[in-house]
Amino acid sequence: MEVMVEPMQSINRWQADEYDNKLAFVSGYGKNLISWLQPRQGEYILDLGCGTGDLTYEISLSQAEVVGMDASPDMIRRAREKFTKLEFLEGDGHQFQTNRLYDAVFSNAALHWMRSPRLAVDRIWESLKPGGRFVAEFGGKGNVQSL
Repeated sequence: MEVMVEPMQSINRWQADEYDNKLAFVSGYGKNLISWLQPRQGEYILDLGCGTGDLTYEISLSQAEVVGMDASPDMIRRAREKFTKLEFLEGDGHQFQTNRLYDAVFSNAALHWMRSPRLAVDRIWESLKPGGRFVAEFGGKGNVQSL
């Protein structure tokens, strides 16, 4: 697979140790979102903002070909350590391009961290096959208030 990514415009300070130890609930809540994605064997799926790869792994259990992408080098390093048979790419959701279109793009708790949502949405749209699916959860005022 060929993905072209421009250099990052901002410094990413996510730390994999802290994420896995203190914020693992984020992936836990995201597991339910996979049922909306309905990944199928043979599909090509992008997990945008994959963090340390836990949900990328869960999607892979469907036998879909899944690629995890995150802007944080530390998160990608950890994902590669945890799930050695999966593909993970360091990339900015505002700037990525792919020559092979995805059947679906999945994103859990990542889009609200992207400072230019229009650019991210444009990249997602351009990366999907005609009729492709986009399933995402992202923060908004009050959407996790009860948690």
